Amino acid sequence: MSKISKFFKGGGSAASKGRGGPSPQEALARLRETEEMLSKKQEYLETRIERELAVARQHGTRNKRAALQALKRKKRYEKQLNQIDGTLSTIEFQREALENSHTNTEVLKNMGYAAQAMKKVHENMDLNKIDDLMQDITEQQDVAQEISDAISNRTAFGDEFDEDELMAELEELEQEELNKGMRDVRLPSVPSTSLPSRPGKMPACHFTFLMIKPCSSTRKRAEDEDEMKKLAAWAS
Repeated sequence: MSKISKFFKGGGSAASKGRGGPSPQEALARLRETEEMLSKKQEYLETRIERELAVARQHGTRNKRAALQALKRKKRYEKQLNQIDGTLSTIEFQREALENSHTNTEVLKNMGYAAQAMKKVHENMDLNKIDDLMQDITEQQDVAQEISDAISNRTAFGDEFDEDELMAELEELEQEELNKGMRDVRLPSVPSTSLPSRPGKMPACHFTFLMIKPCSSTRKRAEDEDEMKKLAAWAS
């Protein structure tokens, strides 16, 4: 079992010693008070060092005994100052370690609470029921999709037809309309005109309104020749 496990489970000698000890907050407060006290002691020693240097400068070689005594005191103050620097470094390291330990303890405690809450939430959950529920949800989604597809399918309303058949029917309708229009056309009657009193310039061909073919056809040419023979006989 690790030291962390022993600490949190209350086992081992460290736990038995810490049962009656101060709380982390109390220990941190004591360490901060100690740091503040040592910082003030540093300021005092630095002031005394400056004062002893001033005394040594004042006496100099004129009063060697007094100058040397001042320098000795300065050395003792500097030694104490160095000791306080080391002590402050140790206390700072201990305070940071204690703060980190306290933070980790709170984090683990809160994580334990969260784990217990999750366990309580999951107590009434059955994995088999969850699988069945998810399967039911999937099936209902498939049914809903099929219903949506059926509603949106145009073939359900008979809208799908063969376009080729529709085009053939449309062409038949157009042809019927065209034939009907041709039957309704009334052709004008052939005008009756008298022949001129003297030969004049006659048309090369005689059109009839009942025919649409051009006068260059064989039948039309024969009719024209008959008409010319009659005119020639009349003129003679």
